[in-house]
Amino acid sequence: MWEQSVINNMKKTLVLITICFISLNVFAQKQIFESPKMKQAIAQHKVVAILPFNVRITYKKPPKDYDAATNHQQELEMGKKIQSAMFTFLLRKASDYTVSFQDPEKTNVLLTKAKLADSLDSHTKDEIAKALAVDGVIFGAYDQETTRSEAGAIVTSMVFGFGSKTGDGLLTIQISNGTDGELLWRYTKEMNESLFVSTNDVIEKQMRKLSRNFPYTK
Repeated sequence: MWEQSVINNMKKTLVLITICFISLNVFAQKQIFESPKMKQAIAQHKVVAILPFNVRITYKKPPKDYDAATNHQQELEMGKKIQSAMFTFLLRKASDYTVSFQDPEKTNVLLTKAKLADSLDSHTKDEIAKALAVDGVIFGAYDQETTRSEAGAIVTSMVFGFGSKTGDGLLTIQISNGTDGELLWRYTKEMNESLFVSTNDVIEKQMRKLSRNFPYTK
């Protein structure tokens, strides 16, 4: 009787684990949003711009030398690095897509000329698309919360031989229609960040995962 009770409990546990696993998969699938109008709108797109990403870097425990101005500058620089990394990835596989992507250098110059560079959040996506003369815009956000110091991560790497987790990140990539600014597609992904993972590596990994679901893929 005791053995049978143990077996029954194990079966129940396995069922619960299976349900949790299925639930997690369903949740993961919900990370991608597609507008009912997406396919029709994207079929009209020929040139698409990638905007600098909106980056927010926070700390669970700010370092002793923390400076708000320096932190903000790092956020702006990382936003442009993500923009550039995404363009580089897409350019390498240009033949796989139905549209061409505007060079970020041109995008940023046009944004500056139109006096939009420092106030992207205050303008609609169709206003931005008009200033850039494109059919759609790719934009997004990256929130990074650092949980460990770089010194601690380096020590862990030296002792155990691998880069350790230094924080949590949330990456969001979105596409809006250029004519009316309507959101057509959104991808959201939570990530565990390591000190030794570069911006290029992060974007490369995520874009590879998105290859089959990216709207402009042929």
